[in-house]
Amino acid sequence: MKFILAPDKYKGSLTGREFCVIVARGIQKVIPNAEIVSRPLADGGDGTIDVVKDYLNASVVSTKVKDPFFREITVPYLLSADQQTAFIEMSEASGYKLLHKWEMNCMHTTTFGTGEMIVDALEKGAKHIVLGIGGSATNDGGMGMAAALGFEFLDKEGQVLEPVGKHLSQVFTINADQVHPKLKEVKIEVACDVTNPFYGNQGAAHVYGPQKGASVEEVAILDQGLKHFARVLHSTFNIDVQQIQGAGAAGGLGGGAVVFLNAELVSGVDLVMEMAQFEQVLKGADWVITGEGQLDGQTLSGKTINGVIKAANQNQVPVAAFCGSVDVNLDQMESLGLDYAVSILNQIGNLDDAKANTVQNLELAAYNFARLLKRSML
Repeated sequence: MKFILAPDKYKGSLTGREFCVIVARGIQKVIPNAEIVSRPLADGGDGTIDVVKDYLNASVVSTKVKDPFFREITVPYLLSADQQTAFIEMSEASGYKLLHKWEMNCMHTTTFGTGEMIVDALEKGAKHIVLGIGGSATNDGGMGMAAALGFEFLDKEGQVLEPVGKHLSQVFTINADQVHPKLKEVKIEVACDVTNPFYGNQGAAHVYGPQKGASVEEVAILDQGLKHFARVLHSTFNIDVQQIQGAGAAGGLGGGAVVFLNAELVSGVDLVMEMAQFEQVLKGADWVITGEGQLDGQTLSGKTINGVIKAANQNQVPVAAFCGSVDVNLDQMESLGLDYAVSILNQIGNLDDAKANTVQNLELAAYNFARLLKRSML
């Protein structure tokens, strides 16, 4: 039998690669001659860099950039062996993981460091950049990123504005005279699995602002700022970001990337599956086994498991999911197209207990699944 192992990580517990090793061990105890192909995946969010490194035949390079509060830090990104493709996670430069909880306030944070990472990749010769935009601490509409690439944002008096969220409403004109010349030579794809508009009740500020430290009053200011910024973008570049699905991702960086980088917003998991040549390895498979920390209603909208199921279903390969917890009803199981789903938890306890027993529970789940398959073949 041929098994494709295609998990996401168990956040805070297991990497995708570790999942593959453990599940393979459980299966091979029952079916020693099983053909097992490991293809750990991710959806373009935090941690994707660790997954795609091997697929791109890439090395980790470092560069000095500004963090969300303009403090200098050193960050990693991936550059392929031929230096033609770079994979950048914005969270390395502009993510909430860089900040203390008490520091979080997206009125004052910037994506400038993300732009500096792009500049570094351009100057190293990259012709294709994949940008993951999960885990941001920002709500600047991509203004910071653009500023690092040479765009200037001016107020009514012609003064250059600091590229942070609170200044969105003050942008009067945008000067593109000093934009990095190599920006025209690169193809940029943005891993984006949310559909939020730029502004409004479902926009960047209202949906994500509170978790980035914005008060109710500040959310309203940021939303109005994004609305104003969208008008300036429309009048300057003739692009209506509000009509772009996913423009509100990462505090409006989704829309900003389309305008300033001429980027394409694409499904994160689809991008990673393409790098992993997932369609090719599916050929001749008997089962795909996937997994993540929690299988729930959000899995229906863009998460890794959903992408795996869609690809497997198109190739008529059944899918099993081994998850830390399973919180879906029968109708949702049907909607997902899953053939088998199980929570690996074997005892009642707290989250720490569950994490401590992840390895043995996952191996047991794989072992039991393999036994079931073996019996069905008798």
